[in-house]
Amino acid sequence: MPLMRVKEIRDMSSEERMKRLGEFRTELLRLRTMINAGGTIENPARIRELRKTIAQILTIENEQKQELRKAETKEKTKK
Repeated sequence: MPLMRVKEIRDMSSEERMKRLGEFRTELLRLRTMINAGGTIENPARIRELRKTIAQILTIENEQKQELRKAETKEKTKK
């Protein structure tokens, strides 16, 4: 089961997305540290889920920034 669905990510504000991104990155770092220290983790698939969710958040954030830039350039050309 995914950590977050794409629709949920799109419905969030930019600040919320960045906050969640930080939380996911921290958790991923913690899991990787545990593995590097020679320990085992309860759910190894969690790493893949975290990486995928981080990529989805970054992709959606970049898409929305590009849409804003595109709208601004259209507005400038109309004037």
